[in-house]
Amino acid sequence: MAGSSQAATAGRIALVDVNNFYVSCERVFDPRLEGRPVVVLSNNDGCVVARSAEAKALGVKTGAPWFQVQAQAKAWGLVARSSNYELYGDMSARVMEVVGRFGAWQEVYSIDESFVGLMGDAGALAESGRQIRAAVDRHVGVPVCVGVAGTKTLAKFANRIAKQNPALGGVCALDAMPAGQVDAVQSRVPASGLWGVGGRTAERLKLLGIESIADLKAAEPAMIRKKFSVVLQRTVLELNGTECIPHTEERVDKQQIMFSRSFSTPVTTVEGMESVMAVYAQRGAARLNQEGLRASAMTVTAGTSRFAAGEGSFPAVTLRFAAPTQDPIVLIRAAVAAIRQSAVPGASYLRAGVMFSGLEPAAGQDVLDVFDTAGSQPGVGDVLGEVRNKFGSLAIGLGIGGLAEPPSWSMKREHSSPRYTTEWAELPVVRA
Repeated sequence: MAGSSQAATAGRIALVDVNNFYVSCERVFDPRLEGRPVVVLSNNDGCVVARSAEAKALGVKTGAPWFQVQAQAKAWGLVARSSNYELYGDMSARVMEVVGRFGAWQEVYSIDESFVGLMGDAGALAESGRQIRAAVDRHVGVPVCVGVAGTKTLAKFANRIAKQNPALGGVCALDAMPAGQVDAVQSRVPASGLWGVGGRTAERLKLLGIESIADLKAAEPAMIRKKFSVVLQRTVLELNGTECIPHTEERVDKQQIMFSRSFSTPVTTVEGMESVMAVYAQRGAARLNQEGLRASAMTVTAGTSRFAAGEGSFPAVTLRFAAPTQDPIVLIRAAVAAIRQSAVPGASYLRAGVMFSGLEPAAGQDVLDVFDTAGSQPGVGDVLGEVRNKFGSLAIGLGIGGLAEPPSWSMKREHSSPRYTTEWAELPVVRA
């Protein structure tokens, strides 16, 4: 008997999540890292922000200062990589483009996660999950797990099951599982293992005798709202199959700020897409300021419908800034320039997004570009931009901007991998 009593054909939500995303991106271009403990470091190589499964097994913690971990790195065979946000942003855009081909709708949740809408019976849903996983592996090269269920909360839970049970092959569709088996798993997993339930909330739930996901599912929604919040009440309702968490166009977490939108009517001109990106970048700058953050990199994406006639267009451009910034002028100019260079005139774009990554506290002011003001000589900025686009970011500059080497205040990146997909001079070379 299937785990759901709903109709055989219904709309479902899939949560596609890249396993150990930063590390997986590094492994695509350096297969020697497969099976080895690997960590990715924060800006200026300060602390660990991502770990491979092997590094986790060694006890390396997220947030651990690198200078402490480094003392044991050689003995452990641990490999460190500096954060390579150009690479990660571009790889993320590629993953999301592939995943978006399979859904009736798509919501990019974070740099490594996306919700997509699927249709079909239990068998078809599981098969769609396997197809998504195979397509991402073939076209991008990173491993993903897919959880499919009737609500976002349950899709997250299904994704957790897929990750922790190798026999499932990375795909779990709750509708295809016996109801008793789903109940048994939920009774074993603590409430803190559920999306949106933090450690403090879990401790408060324990005082009410609610320890497992099954306990929370059986709780009275009105009581949960009264003692906790409407957010946790929605979680209870979602566990019971009632969809309560809407699609969102704006998202902020510890690693990135993201704006994404599906248009009600297609945008068919480059000028129109420039306007979209100007708005997104401005919103991003405001949110960065609000959160007290600056971004090291920005990824600009857009896409046409996979059902549109003719060849589709899915531009994705990732840029790293000379210094982390929240300056709206810098962000708007970069976003507009990126889409101007990559959008196809006449293409019917139905969605677009801007993602800011490599976030760090805005301790101090952005570096001032004294040569890039409203009173500067007309045409100089255009000439510099054209030369840099053609010959590289270090090919030309004014004053201190003309140095052949990065300035001393550039971020520390002693363990950085090449920007394999976004810099011509660093493309991987294959020799036979």
